Parts: sequence; C-alpha cells; structure tokens
Amino acid sequence: MTIFTGAVFYCNPGFGQPLPVQISQQDSLKENQILYNGKLWHNLYHNIKGDQFLFSNDYLPGSLTINGKSYNNLGISYDIYNDEIITLTNHGSILQLNKEMVDSFALVYNYNTYRFKNALEDSLTGIKGYVNVLYKGKSALYVKYKKEIQILAVDNKYDLFFQTYRIYFQKERIVHQINNKRELLKLLYEDKAQIKDFIKKNKLKISKMEPESFVQVIRFYDSISH
Repeated sequence: MTIFTGAVFYCNPGFGQPLPVQISQQDSLKENQILYNGKLWHNLYHNIKGDQFLFSNDYLPGSLTINGKSYNNLGISYDIYNDEIITLTNHGSILQLNKEMVDSFALVYNYNTYRFKNALEDSLTGIKGYVNVLYKGKSALYVKYKKEIQILAVDNKYDLFFQTYRIYFQKERIVHQINNKRELLKLLYEDKAQIKDFIKKNKLKISKMEPESFVQVIRFYDSISH
C-alpha cells in the first residue's frame, strides 16, 4: 500500500498504477479540484493480515460521479473497513475522497461492473454509506460490504481482516435486511402464491451466498405489483 511521509511518496508494487483520468485540457482547475477533493491517505493497517479493500488491494478500473459530474477511466480502491474511496491524482498523490461529495461510483472486477450509490445517512432508507445496487425498479436490492478485524486470528499472533456483507430489500421506501428466501417471501406476502409459483417454474435457487439470486424474484414482484 502507499504511505505519505511529508512530501516523500512511497508506492508498494502491489498497488496498481493509476489509470488516465478522462478530463479534457479545457476542463477548468475548479473541476479538477472537485474530483480531487479529499485528504492525503495513510495506510494504518500494516500489521494486519489481509487488507481493508473490496475485491483487490490494486486500483481497479472505475468511474465516479461527484456533485453530479462524472469522471471516467479512473483507478479506484474501495476501503470497506472505513467505507471510503481511495484514488490517485494526476500528480501521483493518493487521496481519500470527500464522501459528502461523492454521489456514486462503479468498479470493474473480473469483467463484472459493480455499481455503488452513496446513501449517506438517508433516514428514509435506513442505509448509511456506499451500497452496491443490484437492482433498482419499484423496489430495490442492495448489498452493503464490510470488513472487520478478527483479533489474533492468525497463529494467535496477528489480527486478520475478514469480509462480511448484508443484503437489503427496499419496498415502498422502507428497507429490510434479508437473509434468505423465507424472509423475502414474508415481505412479499400479498403476492406470495404467485411468486412461489414463479420460483418453482423457473427452478430458481435463492441464497444469501449469492445476493444476485434474489434479483429475478424481486424483478418479477415489481412486474405484478400495483
């Protein structure tokens, strides 16, 4: 990972090189300042096994929308322990972006694009911070990724990062955490018979281990609900 000590820049070879930022030469200094609004990033977890990032500790290809303006072809890392976005400036500085200004971002990993929105502290949804948007229609399905630190998990000597996540289903602007098919069907009680028939006919397997497996059911529910 990368550390700042005064004006000296150190880069671990394991962290990927920055991707070019797609900003024209005519873009104003103000617009660049919006993109690079944040604070210098310091890695505080050298002594913990694993890392605090989602998918990879390399920079991943991605894009950002900040205050309504989109920036493409960026190198981004998502620190899910602190729920913060890390990126590189054109000058090689590593910044933790100002979360209050970030509307959304996307990451590409293993040829899949993962899209996140910033829920901030939305009292209507009950979700705080960045969430992966798996589906958005009348209803919505989100995944909230998190890493925690397990104390002395490695040889009773070293702490270890381990990843968890929660699945959230939003119905009529109310958000519910769900863990399995039974909990989802309980929330869809008014169309439960039709939905169970749909699952059976299509031989769908729904599991928390695969959050995407809930999407077909929720999309069907939206298609039949009023």
